[in-house]
Amino acid sequence: MKVTTPRLTQHVLTVAGRESGEPVLFVHGNVSSSAFWRDTMAAVPEAYRPLAVDLRGFGETDAEPVDATRGLRDYSDDLIELIERLGLERVHLVGWSMGGGIVLRLLRDRPGMVRSVTLVNPVSPYGYGGTEGADGRLTHADGTGAGAGAANPDFVSRLKAGDMSDESPTSPRSVFRSTYVKNPVPDEDFYVRAMLTTHVGEANYPGDPAGSAQWPGVAPGKRGVLNALAPTHFRLDDLHEIDPKPPILWIRGADDVIVSDTSLFDLAHLGRLGVVPGSPGTTAQPMVTQTRAVLDRYGRYREAVLAECGHSPHLERPADFQRLLADHLAEA
Repeated sequence: MKVTTPRLTQHVLTVAGRESGEPVLFVHGNVSSSAFWRDTMAAVPEAYRPLAVDLRGFGETDAEPVDATRGLRDYSDDLIELIERLGLERVHLVGWSMGGGIVLRLLRDRPGMVRSVTLVNPVSPYGYGGTEGADGRLTHADGTGAGAGAANPDFVSRLKAGDMSDESPTSPRSVFRSTYVKNPVPDEDFYVRAMLTTHVGEANYPGDPAGSAQWPGVAPGKRGVLNALAPTHFRLDDLHEIDPKPPILWIRGADDVIVSDTSLFDLAHLGRLGVVPGSPGTTAQPMVTQTRAVLDRYGRYREAVLAECGHSPHLERPADFQRLLADHLAEA
């Protein structure tokens, strides 16, 4: 269905015949759409009302510009308006990758709106790139190493062109195979097509690039997705101070190469590996360690690690994922 609020018109995926019950709102990650939740939604127990939203600039939702200086708040504020427009009370939030950061932002701003949170391989509460240490301290004050300038230009071009091939390591299909999942999953074409719904441009994905005098020469700009994820714009130092504190389940694949303490998308880590020339040996961002540190302070959480699984447990280990989610919803 399409839902219009003062901010934009959002596309929401639903399950036929499931118009009542406790609402469960699924939030997808970067370069994807609500389609990635299709099978998970169908498996949600009958007592719940599953909904999955296309974030702005993805799927069939309006491609309104992203003000990166607000961090992920453009997205979380969109969700708040959606929840209010639909008249939902105390929603269960499920956020994957960037969607994990978005639901944590919503939780921080409106804790009374949330019944439970499930994080699926979430982005660090200290953003993506440009930090080090469990406390998320900036490597450089300007966030060097994060932002739109870190995007692979060939991947961006192929995404914009709607490339369905596997002729290059930087085609969306190849990226899906090598980083979204560890092992092949059914319906690969379906998920690649969902990736291709990403609106490409400086106001959306990846955003406007900015330079830096420090290695590797890129810093966060002010518009677009990757800049919104930069640690100069998005960080959650005080999540533990909210009241009430809904329970959090953190599910992650043990072999994730996107969100990791040694991420293959982190320029600092790639520099130390010699992939990005000229590195001064900048420390990699310990993304998983940072998430654990924030959740340890929060207190009311459980971590579940799935072996032989990459960035997408809901696709790679669906039975285990659905069991963990169902148990968490029932306990909340």
